[in-house]
Amino acid sequence: MTAETPAMLSGWPPPVLDPAGPFAGPVTTVAWVLFVMGAVVLAVVLVALGLALFGPRSWKRRVASERLVWIGGLVFPVIVLSGLLLYGLSVTARLSDAPRAGEMRVRVTGEMWWWRVAYLDGEGREILQDANEVHIPAGRPVVLELESADVIHSVWIPRLGGKTDMIPGRRNFMRLQADEPGVYAGQCAEYCGGPHALMGLVVVAHEPKAFAAWREKQKGPAGPSSLPGAEVFSASGCGACHTIRGTEANGLAGPDLTHVGSRQTLGAGVLPNNRGTMAGWIADSQGIKPGNRMPAYPVLTGQELRDVSAYLEGLK
Repeated sequence: MTAETPAMLSGWPPPVLDPAGPFAGPVTTVAWVLFVMGAVVLAVVLVALGLALFGPRSWKRRVASERLVWIGGLVFPVIVLSGLLLYGLSVTARLSDAPRAGEMRVRVTGEMWWWRVAYLDGEGREILQDANEVHIPAGRPVVLELESADVIHSVWIPRLGGKTDMIPGRRNFMRLQADEPGVYAGQCAEYCGGPHALMGLVVVAHEPKAFAAWREKQKGPAGPSSLPGAEVFSASGCGACHTIRGTEANGLAGPDLTHVGSRQTLGAGVLPNNRGTMAGWIADSQGIKPGNRMPAYPVLTGQELRDVSAYLEGLK
């Protein structure tokens, strides 16, 4: 992985059977049980098929008997599938419980085609907004409150938890925990139209002290800037869709850009975040992520693109 390539982009797809936390472990266990049971059922079916095709005549009659058809076609599937259902529900029962007192809460809202992220206090009040990244303290359980602003989306962070749907008008919950600091890739796992496949999510787990420092820094405004790119940003109407706290930009249609320079990716995981990719995204986001809701800005000159990308890169 180079300095220009974020961990999400270099490590995709993430290892889905390599849990990195206690809430991903049960999902992996259930997956392995399903794999094994599937293999057993397949073996039974293949043996029955082999006997029906190549076995002795007496065995062929037994395989074709009405009793075996009832047992193999109805009784066996009902018992096996019911057992697997009860087992899966018992193992994963705590993964989608509502938040408890003292648990960290993060509200993630699926948008077309990015993620609105809000950090909440113990009463559910928003204290900080971000986009396309979720930062958590390592070794501590975190509850994601999942909503959708438009169509059905789904959050899937394989190494930290299972897949959970985001349904308009409904709030679902998902627990995750990273045992060690690191960067963990996620993805929208429910087809939501357009550039669905390019709707990625990054989860960054920090040491607890580093997370506290990150959160305090993120709470602060970006503040005014004397860079020429700030004027380009304002004159181009970017503030109608984006918010930069501490400035006149207060749009809500697109991601909050107050600290966009500190994020690992652009376009919800499509590009590594640096000045060059920022300029390319602004100039022609549709060529990079076709169908996304940000218009291209071909009217900006090369110098204006360099200025505004430098300004946004500095928002850390």
